[in-house]
Formats: sequence, C-alpha cells, structure tokens
Amino acid sequence: MPVPRRFDRRPPERDSTRINERIRVPEVRLIDDQGQQIGVMKTADALAFAQERELDLVEVAPEARPPVCRVLDYSKYKYEQAQKVKQARKHQQQITVREIKFRPKIAEHDYDTKKHHVERFLKHKDKVKITIMFRGREVTHPERGTAILDRLAEELSELGVVEQRPMQEGRNMTMMMAPSKAVLSGRLTTASAAAVSPDGVPEMPPAEGEASPAVGEAPSASPDGVPETQPTEGEAPSAVSEAPSADGKAPSAASETPPVEGATPPADSDGGAQQAQAGSAVS
Repeated sequence: MPVPRRFDRRPPERDSTRINERIRVPEVRLIDDQGQQIGVMKTADALAFAQERELDLVEVAPEARPPVCRVLDYSKYKYEQAQKVKQARKHQQQITVREIKFRPKIAEHDYDTKKHHVERFLKHKDKVKITIMFRGREVTHPERGTAILDRLAEELSELGVVEQRPMQEGRNMTMMMAPSKAVLSGRLTTASAAAVSPDGVPEMPPAEGEASPAVGEAPSASPDGVPETQPTEGEAPSAVSEAPSADGKAPSAASETPPVEGATPPADSDGGAQQAQAGSAVS
C-alpha cells in the first residue's frame, strides 16, 4: 500500500546528474559540444565556456579524477534518452507464463479439453507451465505423470518446445513449454488458416473417399449410362429417365411390355370384351 504524501518523509526524487553550478569540484576535464576534448581546466572556466555557447555543463563521469564534463543542451539530451527508452520498451516482447494443472488419472475428454487450453496459450505466444498434481499414494507412481507430459509435448511439438523437462517437486511434477519459432514468427498461423472461397465462404474439404468436383465437370450420369439433364425453369422433372428405342423412335409415355405367348389380353373396354367372345366362338 503506498504511503500517503503527508506522512511520507522521504525527500522527493530528483535528477542525480550534476550540471552547471551543482558541480562543486575545483577542476574538470572538458569535452565541447562537437565531441572534441579540450583538456583539464577550472570549473568556473568550463562553466563560462558552456554559457558562451548557451549550453549546459554536464558531469558525465563523476568517478573519474578529475570528473569528465561535457557541453550540451541538457533538456534535449534528457528528451532523447527518454525517447530511446520508450522505443526500447515498445519493441520489447513481454511473455506471460500461464499454468494449467493435470491429474495422473485424468479422463480422455478432460485431457483433450486441457490440451486445447495449452494449444491456445502457445498460439498467443505465452509460456505454459504444466503441473501434474499427485495425491495420496499416487506419488509412488511418477511414471504416470511423466507419460502424460511426454504425450502432451509430442502432440504439441509443432506449436511449442519443451523448455524445462519434467521435474518433480514434492507432490507436483512440472514441465515448462515455450512457443516454437514458427509461432513466434507467425508462419504457423498463416499456414494453418482455412482456405476461403472468393465469395467469403470457407471451403469444406471433401469427405473421405469422395472426389472433389473439378471446374467445368460434365453432369453426373445415371446408372444406365445416360447423362442426367437438369429440368428447365417451369418444367416438372420426369420420374423415369426415358431412353431412346433401338429403331430411333421416341418412346411412348408408358412403357410397353410385350405380350406373353398364350395369354389372353386384358379387356379394358366393352369392345375388347366382345372381340374376345367372338374369337372364342370362331375357335
């Protein structure tokens, strides 16, 4: 908890660099604003030298004998140093250490769930500390924990590398994994991205044993070898595919079956019945 300002008796933080009148030594080694070494001179003369150029006399090496001072614009110098520190902090990559815990008797579905968590942490470029927790007499079988950690490291070998091998500490066994070079460079996420069609819909891979259709492929054929044509707009599709006859004539709407020898044709009308009776009388 921070100490309130009214109870804080510590002196305020101030810049420890001595400049101008704060330099109390009798002699200094002077370096001008161009970086040329002038030599050893009295502090008053060095201060007058800096004031003539409207610059500051800054002590850069107080441990030297005599101390080394340089002529420069101290405000501009402090600003440039602050900008360098800011840029270095901006480009500095901060890695967070995540921890996930397993049990030596973990079920398969729980293992898959926690493995996906480790995979997500590694893709976010975080280090992961995997801990196997032993309880009771489970600690007498450390090979169970080692098998789980080795399996996890093998299945996630593309995303992470083992930074610290499994090591047992009391009732816990720990292993440290760090993101691989492919994850840190971003190449793995680009290669594993799903392919997307031009209209923005992700393309699904064909099922196992199914050939993917090629562009401009001919329509599929029916079992009898006749290609199936798509019905035009407003036309009802036919239920039975009609194949042309051998003599080239168009087939009739209903398929004709040849009469069986010796069978009586069906009587579908009165005229047909009379013809059947007349034939029987003649015979």
